[in-house]
Amino acid sequence: MRLTRLNIAGYAALIFVSGVAVGVFGQRLYSANVVTATKAAPRSDDWRKRYMDEMQTRLKLRPQQVTKLNMILDETRTLFHEVHERSKPELDTIRMQQIDKIKQMLDEGQRPEYDKMRAEREQNMQKSTPRSSVPPGL
Repeated sequence: MRLTRLNIAGYAALIFVSGVAVGVFGQRLYSANVVTATKAAPRSDDWRKRYMDEMQTRLKLRPQQVTKLNMILDETRTLFHEVHERSKPELDTIRMQQIDKIKQMLDEGQRPEYDKMRAEREQNMQKSTPRSSVPPGL
């Protein structure tokens, strides 16, 4: 079969269109959104405002119901804080037991690096936005 100029132009166009399609597909894969778990949790006040707005809009709360709902949320927040404060010493004890067990598992040469890692982690946690262990809005 003899190739004519029209056939050659058709093949060249087909190769060009194929390259464009592969490029578009490759760019789509390359620039796909990445999900990260490091996004800061919404602030408690922001969450509470959105929650209150949704409750008022969807349930059509009367003003006295809004007042009562605010009182309920305030009371619940206080209870969560009290429970958290009571459990904090126990959680700290568990955390220290974990650290001791890990140190016992490590060699003498690994322990200083572990201490350094822990110090860096604690410093990073202090730099990040302080998170409350209480659910948002409470």
